[in-house]
Amino acid sequence: MNQDTKTPHPLVAVIPVVILIAFLATAISLFGSDSLSGGSQIALLMGMAVCVSISMALYRTPWRVFEQQIKKTLGEVSITLLILLCVGMLSGSWMISGIVPTLIYYGVQIMSPQFFLVSASIICALVSLLSGSSWTTIATIGVALLGIGHALDVSEAWTAGAIISGAYFGDKLSPLSDTTILASSATGTDLFVHIRYMMLTTIPTFLIALMIFFIVGLGNGGATELQVEQYTEGLSRTFHISLWTLLVPVLTGVLIARRVPSLIVLFTSSIMAGVVALILQPHILCEVAGTDNLLRGLAMTYYGATAVDTGNASLNELVSTGGMAGMLNTIWLILCAMCFGAVMVASGMIESLTRVIVSWVRHRVSLVSSTVGTGIFLNLTTGDQFISIVLTADIFKEVYDDQGYETRLLSRTCEDAATVTSVLIPWNTCGMTQSTVLGVPTLTYLPYCFFNLLSPLMSIIIAAIGWRIVRRKS
Repeated sequence: MNQDTKTPHPLVAVIPVVILIAFLATAISLFGSDSLSGGSQIALLMGMAVCVSISMALYRTPWRVFEQQIKKTLGEVSITLLILLCVGMLSGSWMISGIVPTLIYYGVQIMSPQFFLVSASIICALVSLLSGSSWTTIATIGVALLGIGHALDVSEAWTAGAIISGAYFGDKLSPLSDTTILASSATGTDLFVHIRYMMLTTIPTFLIALMIFFIVGLGNGGATELQVEQYTEGLSRTFHISLWTLLVPVLTGVLIARRVPSLIVLFTSSIMAGVVALILQPHILCEVAGTDNLLRGLAMTYYGATAVDTGNASLNELVSTGGMAGMLNTIWLILCAMCFGAVMVASGMIESLTRVIVSWVRHRVSLVSSTVGTGIFLNLTTGDQFISIVLTADIFKEVYDDQGYETRLLSRTCEDAATVTSVLIPWNTCGMTQSTVLGVPTLTYLPYCFFNLLSPLMSIIIAAIGWRIVRRKS
């Protein structure tokens, strides 16, 4: 909090949050999933306006304090916005080049509907563990798995839940993950000590999620042979299905293994996919462009919405993409969410509300529960998991030290709360991104992200048991 800012009373600090929730609820009730196209952004700006008005009127907080914090926050999220644009490029180019259609074509013939959910979750977990990025995993293999699930007649909500559960499990335990590195560094914990300690809550939670996906999957009747045949025929008739297209995912995996930054990986993979499209799918590029100009078709694939006629209405919807333009509503929403979070921090309202939470701490369980609650609360109010992790660590670092608990307990709890719940919040950067990439609204997949829902609870349960939680003797 800036020195020019007085700390508001908690009852005052909660007003912008209540206003925001009221406006978001109204936007969702009026527009449904279309609220992300403007309604939610207006709600965030209204919450921001209320926060600034109260601070300037009651506490004489100068505007420059808010302006400085907004500049700082938007600067920190700029790379995220570039990554989102590259994700749009990737989704369009991987589809039009035939990469995703090829994966769907072979996937529907190999994967069993009964074991699809558990297989999808495990595959995403492995890819995310190796890449260190849930975003990259969901934007690549996750999109292909959603298509396979669609062809196998598996609910898209369940499929998205399995994909997200696996992706965030791998992201949490990967030494390449930015959130894992951030949580360990923000609390002063060795990276691998942090990862090993997280296994005590993360692995049991993921096993429970896999068990649920396995049991539910057994009840899937799956698609009929005729439906699978319609999908494979439609894909092979429209695209040049070739295993050569899978060279791009393989080379992308090599870049990931060499720890190349996510932004570079996504951009390079998009360019490679574009080359494949020029070689193997020139007819598709001509259809997208409406002319014989292949480069025009490729450019439109990168930045615009594309639609390909496969002769099957449901398949047409599956292979349509939004490109970079499809990410603009998400970027707009992220900018508004970051501005709201920035003014809440600058006004001191975040600090005021978190002080109330910290005051409830009496013993080990309440300490961990308060940390979990703070992480989730900050995800709701700041709209970004990175801000939530850093602020939660800052708020509780001294409390954990005073009570004699190791920093690894704080770092683990930050991840169990802030990292995994971010994707469950419609206006959080993660929730907005994954709902856009998968084409499934956040509130639709939320009930099925069992790993993400159970992780905060598991953190509290392990604290109650006291398993491997040590306290420094006075």
